[in-house]
Amino acid sequence: MEHDYNEREHMTLGDWIITFLILCVPCVNIVMIFVWAFSSDTNPSKKTFFQAVLIVWATFFCISLMISMIGATSGIIHQMTHHSAIFLPRL
Repeated sequence: MEHDYNEREHMTLGDWIITFLILCVPCVNIVMIFVWAFSSDTNPSKKTFFQAVLIVWATFFCISLMISMIGATSGIIHQMTHHSAIFLPRL
């Protein structure tokens, strides 16, 4: 079902306030972000905004994952090099 958004291209201030109030509800907010980002019935400006939100989330998730992997790897290497000297036989 295709909607004609020519009559109402832009979201009103009230539409945005309702949108942000829905985003204040835990768990519902995450579900609604995906619904608004991928639904064909969503206002185009709202859909584009939430697609951008998901892209930013994915970017930050990947960056934080890489940073945590680097930190974990450096911690493991530090543990192996720092504490392995204890178990070496003394000459």
